Amino acid sequence: MSELEVQSAPETVVRLTQWQRLANTFTAPSKTFEDIKRGNRSWWLPFILLSVVGYILFVAIDQKIGLQQVVDNQVRWNPKAQERLAQATPEQREMSNNISLKITKGVFTAGPAIGLIIVAVLSLVLLGTINFMFGGRATYGSIFAMYYYAWLPSLVKVLLGIVVIYAGMAPESFNVKNFAPTNIGAFLDPTDTNKALYALATSLDAVTIWTLVLVSIGLATVAGVKRSSGYIAVFGWWVIVVLIGMISAAVMG
Repeated sequence: MSELEVQSAPETVVRLTQWQRLANTFTAPSKTFEDIKRGNRSWWLPFILLSVVGYILFVAIDQKIGLQQVVDNQVRWNPKAQERLAQATPEQREMSNNISLKITKGVFTAGPAIGLIIVAVLSLVLLGTINFMFGGRATYGSIFAMYYYAWLPSLVKVLLGIVVIYAGMAPESFNVKNFAPTNIGAFLDPTDTNKALYALATSLDAVTIWTLVLVSIGLATVAGVKRSSGYIAVFGWWVIVVLIGMISAAVMG
């Protein structure tokens, strides 16, 4: 074979395994997202890992905190909920408590299914944003798979929450909506802090920012656009969600 033939031979692209994609998400995310762009869209491994760790968190909360305590804490930190219960009859209070317990347990039990719905909806939103606003060429399947890998940093937050719970966290201070010390809000008192400020402090979460960066890189990669477009699309939506959360907290709090 001549030197020219060697130089012109097509380069063989090695497909990554899901374990390789998982590892690369933390060390070299571009490799993971390029592999997804090439059509390797399996996402069951991060789905399983996130589901298993989520159930472990549920067991930790049930054993060390107690679901009743979780519900009681949420009521104690919500003045309007306290006001409604104060005006209710004993039977109504008991019914409200039972409903809250069932909802709390149901959310944890259906966690994987809820996660699928969330990723499905967000993937659709990002598909429309990156393709129609930034001229991308992404497919729904590639964004869906990308999002599950970009969601993997949540493992760090959940595992940290589990460690904190088993390390002896006081059940009365456990906030199921902010269970790990990865943001400023975790160190603030939900009762004494301004509701809008607390919502903002909770939103400025290290793991959330990490995830958003990965989603931005992944979105730009699978869509074939500049990374700046991915950052604008993802963080633009995040800012809108944070503002809505702050306004809702101020109104409802």
